[in-house]
Amino acid sequence: MEAAAAILGLLFVLFVLAGVFVTVKAVKAAKRGVDRTVAQARRTVEDTGLRARQLAQPGVVGELAQLRLSLRTSMRATQDVLHGGSADDASLSEAIGLFERLSAHGHELDDELKRLEREPDRATIAARLPELRERLERITHSAESLRWAARDRARKFAEDDLASLSDQIDVESGALRHWTRVDDAADPLREPMGPPAGEQSGARATGGARDAAGGGQSGGPASEDPPAITARDPRTQPSYPWQKAPRRTEGTPT
Repeated sequence: MEAAAAILGLLFVLFVLAGVFVTVKAVKAAKRGVDRTVAQARRTVEDTGLRARQLAQPGVVGELAQLRLSLRTSMRATQDVLHGGSADDASLSEAIGLFERLSAHGHELDDELKRLEREPDRATIAARLPELRERLERITHSAESLRWAARDRARKFAEDDLASLSDQIDVESGALRHWTRVDDAADPLREPMGPPAGEQSGARATGGARDAAGGGQSGGPASEDPPAITARDPRTQPSYPWQKAPRRTEGTPT
């Protein structure tokens, strides 16, 4: 009884621990989902505010908003392509590492642009804009290079897989149509068909008669009783699946 009670108690503890583990995992997954939703909502609000400032505030403020919007759009597109393709292509891990290093420079530039939006001295902002544009172009160009390289790699893999699949389908289609090699006389793979058995016997008889006649004209010794030419028994001739069975004549034993 004590052993049974101990086993039951151990099973109860295991069930409780399993329940706690599942609950913690579910809570963490829900928290990650909420965090992603909040981050997505925050990005949407920020992007909407940048577009509004770009249109409503011309000049240096609107240009700062346009620079931030271009930077965020390019970096986000590259991140989606790299992380989306990494599940099927492990070779993108190095590209993702390079993108993370590039993202650090992108965050630094975005923070600087955000600080300049609150700068009251418009002349100072205008003086900084050329250098900020150059940094933005270098970062976005690098991001676009990674993004398009990953897309070209995925497209190349898709084309190679499609070509291989097409070849396999052609081979299988030919195998499924194997019966056409018997019916199609133009098929080069079809086995050649010889003349009918009757024509073969006639050709042999004619050739033998010509040989006998030629031997007599040449002056060679001719036998008094030439060997008789006996036709082949139709029952001993080879048969093929595409030939008809020989007809039976009267008196032929079955």
